[in-house]
Amino acid sequence: MTKRRSSGSFAALVDSAKVVVCCGSGGVGKTTTAAAVAIEAARRGGRVCVITIDPARRLADALGIAGELGNDTTRVVLPEGEMWATMLDARATFDGVIRRHARDEKQVDRILGNQFYVNVASRLSGSQEYMAAERLFELHNDDRFDLIVVDTPPSREALDFLDAPQKLMNFLDHRVYRWLIAPARGGLKVLNIAAQPILRTIGRVIGADVLADAIDFFQAFEGIEEGFRARAEEVQTLLRSSETRYVVVASPRHDTVNEAMYFVSQLGRTGVDTSAVIVNRLQPRFGKHSATKLRGEIKRLEAESPDSDELVLHRNMADLVAVADAEDKSIEPLLTFADSAIVARVALRADDVHDLTSIGSIGREIFGDH
Repeated sequence: MTKRRSSGSFAALVDSAKVVVCCGSGGVGKTTTAAAVAIEAARRGGRVCVITIDPARRLADALGIAGELGNDTTRVVLPEGEMWATMLDARATFDGVIRRHARDEKQVDRILGNQFYVNVASRLSGSQEYMAAERLFELHNDDRFDLIVVDTPPSREALDFLDAPQKLMNFLDHRVYRWLIAPARGGLKVLNIAAQPILRTIGRVIGADVLADAIDFFQAFEGIEEGFRARAEEVQTLLRSSETRYVVVASPRHDTVNEAMYFVSQLGRTGVDTSAVIVNRLQPRFGKHSATKLRGEIKRLEAESPDSDELVLHRNMADLVAVADAEDKSIEPLLTFADSAIVARVALRADDVHDLTSIGSIGREIFGDH
């Protein structure tokens, strides 16, 4: 079945959303775009929180926030509207999840004080992505906010948090995890490393103390994995719900267009539609001059007034139109590939976008409120 370009507006899309996830490659202005969407949504009456999963401080700089953003939300002072910002702290989020699901303070202390957890657990493959999804879920359920805008990292792994809840559930169901926690369920405090050949081998490679801490860490989870599993299912439901919209940000360069098409394909792989495409930093079109008409005028002026200022202006205009035409051609494959998505175009600015006023102007352009 042939898809058709959505006839809706970006404003209507955001107004009906609870979560907007912005993704794209580095260098396309994705962080600024996420901030612009959040600012405009707040100006339109929403209570908005923007979260960055990227540890760089670009979002704080873009919003004029002194110091570092952290896991706690920081109020952004706007001329109009209510807005907050936060940056993912995976370890702090992980600590909070443990406290929420543990049976008692004794279990909390055992897990949070475990050296494996302190040194390794929050950096394990997939933990950062799951904690990003977990933090998003927490913010989504915070009564202070109507909309959460997510600024993902500028990498091909930016959407790994879509798969993270399922990976966590798979791990909790895996026989290795069941084997590790079996002694705790049987009333034993430790798994005898010396009696298990495979554990002796692993212990020689990574160290017996590290292995013992790792086993103790997983055994400490006994009894709370069901809470983790239930929460992972809720998080997964949110990430794939109609309340969550995915926006791909690109710029009119072949490399960023190819990366944007990759993001669209990855979303499709997980069964998620790309709701909108924002093409950033486009050459503005001044008037409705066509290349053909301008070439005709230039030929006429070259014959009639070869030294005129009018000829210089026409040549300059022809150059600008040529750039705009080339950019339109460069983004055409992306718009064709994501042809059910709403498209918002943002013109290249003459000055740097460095404060709330200039970011706000981008938001109004994205929303069609120039």
